[in-house]
Amino acid sequence: MEFGIGYFPTGDGMSPGAVARLVEARGHESLFFAEHTHIPASRDTPYPGGGELPRKYSHTYDLFVALTAAALATSTLRVGSGICLVVERDPIITAKEVASLDHLSGGRFEFGVGAGWNREEMRNHGTDPRTRMRLMGERIGAMKAIWTQAEASYHGEFVEFERIWSWPKPAQRPHPPVLVGGNGPTVLERVLAFGDAWFPNYARDTGGLAERARELRARAERPIDLMVMGAPPRAAALEELQSLGCRRVVHWLPSGGPAQVEPALARWESAIAELTGEG
Repeated sequence: MEFGIGYFPTGDGMSPGAVARLVEARGHESLFFAEHTHIPASRDTPYPGGGELPRKYSHTYDLFVALTAAALATSTLRVGSGICLVVERDPIITAKEVASLDHLSGGRFEFGVGAGWNREEMRNHGTDPRTRMRLMGERIGAMKAIWTQAEASYHGEFVEFERIWSWPKPAQRPHPPVLVGGNGPTVLERVLAFGDAWFPNYARDTGGLAERARELRARAERPIDLMVMGAPPRAAALEELQSLGCRRVVHWLPSGGPAQVEPALARWESAIAELTGEG
C-alpha cells in the first residue's frame, strides 16, 4: 500500500513547490491538490463536512498552476488532482493542461476527477446540477479522444467538436490514470465506465466501502484500483484499509505554514511507521 498527501494550496500557506519538496524528501509517494475555481458567497448548498465552510476552499491557487509548480520542484513524486471538477471545465482546454503537465513531469500525473458538491459553484460555470454526471462522462470521453488520437472528434449530448489537433500528448500511455472520486449511490457506474481507480472519501464505517469494493471487483472487466482520500493518522484505520486491498491511501494536511504542516505530517508518518512496524 502506498501513502500520499492531500493539500489545499492557498496563497497564505506553504507554496505548492515547498509542500511538494517536503513531501518528496520525507519519502511519500504522491501529493494531491484540491480544486475550487471560486466559492459562491451564498451558502445555499450546505458544506458536506458540516458547519461553516473552511476558509481554504475560497483561497486555493488554480489547480494546474499549483500542480505544475509541485511537479517542477520534484523528481519522483506523483502529483495529482484531488479532485479536478471537470463539470466546471472546458474539456479541450483541460485535456491540453493534463497532457502538458504529464509531459513536463515525465509522466507523474494522476488525474482525480469528480462532479463536486457545490451546486451554485457549478451553475456559475453554466452546468445544470441535474445533468452533471452525464456531462462529466462526456467530458472525460472527449479528453481521452484528444489524448489518444492524432485527429480527434467527439459527438455527444453536451460535448461536440469536429476534427482537432492537440499536442503534446501525455507521457503516460494511453493517458494518465483517471481516478474517479465520490461516494454517492451511482459512483461505481462512473468508475466502471471510465475510471482506472475508485477514489472515495474515507468513512469511519468501512463496512460499506468494503462491500462496494467487492461489488466493483466483481463487475469490473479490467483491473481497477481502490484508493482512499482523507484517511486519518491512525495505524488501526490504515490496517483496515490495507485489508480492503487499497493500493493508495491519502491523508489531508492542514493548509498553512510549516508550523501547521510539519506536525500534521509527522503524525501521519507515525501512523504509517506503526502500521509497517518501523516505528
